[in-house]
Amino acid sequence: MTTGKQTPEPKSTVEGIVADAVDGNWVDTYAPAITRPFLRLSRADRPIGTWLLLIPCLWSLFLAMTQNGHAGWYDLWIAFVCGAGAWLMRGAGCCWNDITDRKIDAQVARTASRPLPSGQIGVKAAVIWMVAQALLAFILLMTLPWLAIILGIAALGPVAIYPFAKRFTWWPQAFLGVAINWGVWVAWAAHSGSLSWAAVPLYASGIAWTLFYDTIYAHQDREDDALIGVKSTARLFGDNTPRWLTFFMCVSVILMGLSVILAVPNGALLQFVVLLAGPWAFGWHMLWQLRRFDPENPGQLLHLMRSNRDAGLIPVLVFATALLLGLR
Repeated sequence: MTTGKQTPEPKSTVEGIVADAVDGNWVDTYAPAITRPFLRLSRADRPIGTWLLLIPCLWSLFLAMTQNGHAGWYDLWIAFVCGAGAWLMRGAGCCWNDITDRKIDAQVARTASRPLPSGQIGVKAAVIWMVAQALLAFILLMTLPWLAIILGIAALGPVAIYPFAKRFTWWPQAFLGVAINWGVWVAWAAHSGSLSWAAVPLYASGIAWTLFYDTIYAHQDREDDALIGVKSTARLFGDNTPRWLTFFMCVSVILMGLSVILAVPNGALLQFVVLLAGPWAFGWHMLWQLRRFDPENPGQLLHLMRSNRDAGLIPVLVFATALLLGLR
């Protein structure tokens, strides 16, 4: 006799699990079997990338609202579009990345279990799934002001280039930074209808942050990358990685602080002090990661990379608090 209640499949019995998927993730536990290869292709079993795409959008939205001194119901819609768009475009971008990298991924231990190199899904189906996600994201984008729409469409350029960067430069992490932080421009334009100089150092801060966490992440694959000739900052920096991480940390914190200085309204001393707590605490979290960096411990490297969700959310919470203090 059965109770009618489905029992989740144990992870050990679910076929096709990707090597670096989050333990007990909803895709491998609850999603219908027919949908799992597509969701895995979109990294729905590894949500950290969606967070890292969304967080710079939220930095930008809260600082834009702070600079303008007002917030409205439409800003909630902007936040929703940023969240849904981050999920969809992260998924579409991962499809594109895996389509272009499927032969490379098959030669790397950590990525060989991904849906395309492992044969869970074919290239044609992956392309259709990629286009479907991109079209849904485009529909959401069309609800924003015209400048945000133009900037959102322009994001396709760096997204398209990124998967090829590891083939021609030692700095593919910089190309990732350009692409994954593009939401800074879109969110600022969506709220203000224009851009501000304050958005420039904020975007650059995000790029430095990406170089920080993705260099940590890339150390998992440096031996396989060396064998197949794939370039990365992890291979480039080698034993000097801690010094470079320290540099990226300092640059990211300083540039975020500069963005705060440019965004804070004149005379808003309390807001200014609160806002500066954002980059300050953000830097402390990165320092915590740096002190635990061990290039020979893949599990620790993955843990540190994933911890950047919390690092990035610290300024979000601080900026939101400062905004509330200054609303009129």
